[in-house]
Amino acid sequence: MIDREQVKKVAHLARLDITTEEEEQFTTQLNSILGYFEQLSELDTADVPPTTRAIELSNITRSDTLKPFPDKEALVQAAPEQEGDYFRVPKILTSDEG
Repeated sequence: MIDREQVKKVAHLARLDITTEEEEQFTTQLNSILGYFEQLSELDTADVPPTTRAIELSNITRSDTLKPFPDKEALVQAAPEQEGDYFRVPKILTSDEG
């Protein structure tokens, strides 16, 4: 199982400043978690298919339908800045080259 020195090492690697009381608390909690995993490893899972969720979910969405905007010019005119038939947006990419 995990001892306090291992908890201190992990806390150091994670740049966590934990107290002596927290070391003891985390040691107890982590040992409890690992004990639970040991219990789970005793189960026969040979016939259990791998899953990503305990409950199957399905995404209920509508299919996308392409519809041209009826008044393209009005849409471009409503933009804060425009350049010809396009929206002008602020530059967000920079280059450190030259």
